[in-house]
Amino acid sequence: MSVLSDKKIRSMQSFRTEIENPIVEKDILELEKKIQLFKEGKIDEERFRSLRLARGVYGQRQFGVQMIRIKLPYGKVTCQQLHRIADVSDEYSRGRLHITTRQDIQIHHVSLDRTPELWAQLEKDDITLREACGNAVRNVTASETAGIDIDEPFDVSPYADATFKFFLRNPICQEMGRKFKMSFSGTESDTAISFIHDLGFIAKIKTENGVVKKGFKVLLGGGLGSQPRHADVIYDFLEEDLLIPTIEGVLRIFDRFGERAKRAKARLKFLVKDVGINAFLQLVSEEISALENKTFKVDTTDFEQPIFFIENTIPSVTIEDEVGFNTWKETNVIQQKQAGLFAIGIKVHLGDFYTPKARLLADLVYKYASNEIRLTLRQNILIRHVREELLPFFYVELQKLGFANTGYNSTADITACPGTDTCNLGIASSTGIAVVLEKVLEEEYPKYLNNKEIAIKISGCMNACGQHNMAHIGFQGMSIKVGNLQAPALQILIGGGILGDGQGRFSDKLIKIPSKRGPEALRVLLNDVEKNQQSKETFLEYYDRQGKIYFYDLLKTLSDTTNLKPNDFIDWGHSENYVKAIGVGECAGVVIDLIATLLFESEEKITNAEQTLQENQFSDSIYHAYTSLVNTAKALLIAENIKTNTQAVIVSDFQKHFVETNKIELNGSFEALVYQIKKEKPTKAFAESYLNEAKSFYKKVAAFRKLEVSHV
Repeated sequence: MSVLSDKKIRSMQSFRTEIENPIVEKDILELEKKIQLFKEGKIDEERFRSLRLARGVYGQRQFGVQMIRIKLPYGKVTCQQLHRIADVSDEYSRGRLHITTRQDIQIHHVSLDRTPELWAQLEKDDITLREACGNAVRNVTASETAGIDIDEPFDVSPYADATFKFFLRNPICQEMGRKFKMSFSGTESDTAISFIHDLGFIAKIKTENGVVKKGFKVLLGGGLGSQPRHADVIYDFLEEDLLIPTIEGVLRIFDRFGERAKRAKARLKFLVKDVGINAFLQLVSEEISALENKTFKVDTTDFEQPIFFIENTIPSVTIEDEVGFNTWKETNVIQQKQAGLFAIGIKVHLGDFYTPKARLLADLVYKYASNEIRLTLRQNILIRHVREELLPFFYVELQKLGFANTGYNSTADITACPGTDTCNLGIASSTGIAVVLEKVLEEEYPKYLNNKEIAIKISGCMNACGQHNMAHIGFQGMSIKVGNLQAPALQILIGGGILGDGQGRFSDKLIKIPSKRGPEALRVLLNDVEKNQQSKETFLEYYDRQGKIYFYDLLKTLSDTTNLKPNDFIDWGHSENYVKAIGVGECAGVVIDLIATLLFESEEKITNAEQTLQENQFSDSIYHAYTSLVNTAKALLIAENIKTNTQAVIVSDFQKHFVETNKIELNGSFEALVYQIKKEKPTKAFAESYLNEAKSFYKKVAAFRKLEVSHV
């Protein structure tokens, strides 16, 4: 039995007094317990990694500290929540907040021991870490202008919110083969980039017999990474009440048939490609027939309330720079569909801002706007519901905070992942080159401060957290070997972008150059565009007209490594020679299972099935029992060195190697036992019988395993 220190016990007891939600309390106490068991050597390192990732705790490049990813559905943050996050960052980290391309906030350099306490503090304002990382449904993103966009058919925010809530802690998506990403776009502009997601939704309406119906265009199987794939359109119009059941059906099929052994092939896009879109949809259709919720009505009431302002007075201010103010209004201010209201975009350099300014911003928004900001997919902040007469006041106040820089969502607003600053997988500095490129644009190409046609994105490695391979101009961190030395490098990509209504294109890989030549590469490209682009020709049209080889030839001289200088071997933002150092990637890494750990987990799943059955959550109980059956079978297959790539393979191979050989005796086949989940309705009677069968199966396997081990 684990022996916890008095300090740990007091800490755990304090959680009980501070957390009102018993489900959340259980989650945090479990993390505390598992940290202790890990330190005592009672949990395998890989298994512990999986557990903490599912709770938003991610290992950093720096030894002994963690990155904490805070899950903020569709980027919505109240002013109270922003204060809470700032307080937590000051107490447990270094006061820096980082906005991600999935509308999360990350804080870095956190001690593992303090993560349960940190989580408990966040939950006081209904902020979670749960499933922000790991093989689960990641943060559900949405257009930051959802609910205020003049062109939107309806607000997608409540649907993104309902999706987040329905699948949070849902047993069907806790231990999938890889992560799963979803987005909701409010208009055909597709600002939430549906075509790169596992599931992407675009708001649509249609009229039938005089009745206006809300629904979504649905895209399936997209993704970035080293092998980007454009998602397939599976429905031109899916009625709103079918949204949640469709997602659940897709997740169940992905959980059952998705690859689990080969990490590089474990995303949904590979499964869809392998089985074919029609076969995949047939599996989903069969699965939906056994769901508890054949339809699911999303309650939009909370998102339809009148806009309320704390302060109705309009402070008087003096604008000293009218030209600057007008430029700011042109580049950073968006007219809302609500009459007389505007949204203000804040360009956040590399997504990084600090807690003192975060608190002042929260106070400003709370008093004079509507107690809500949205974090954006381009790592910025959008203030909503600002009265037109308050725009001068906000401009002055945001200037004081350094938040009034022009160029929101412009070419000069570069997206970049943290790269080698903190990420284990970073190969070259993405933030360092981003700083330099933004300086080049500001000083040499000021007209791009208001150009929203060209998007520049940078990733520190091939995993594309900075979305470089769907950018108009993208940079990917790499390395090049020159003699006995290695130099930081950038692969340049051109020609990607969002085309709208679910259509997009990926960038072409052009050439690899030393990182220190990145600024010159940008100059060469922009100079060429300015010289040769035709009137009314978009950047992508110009790229297509000239062709990939033209741009390759344009940049070719920059790839020459025979004339490198000592400075070329030092990465941006560093002072020492570059050393390529890649750690173990933790972003949804596949778990290396031990047999004993698997059997222990099967017991836990049976316990979860019992608890949810008692709470009359029959569908959840059934799925816990299902995962126990599969997990238990997997343990014996691994003991025999039999591959367990997917749940479906586990079921068929267990039948072949253990049931048909009479090693494990069942009343019928193992497939028939397990796949009752597809045929039976989620009733109390079935939940009870299925759970009893899972218990019986576990006892048989445990007895068999015990006998096998005793003979070794």
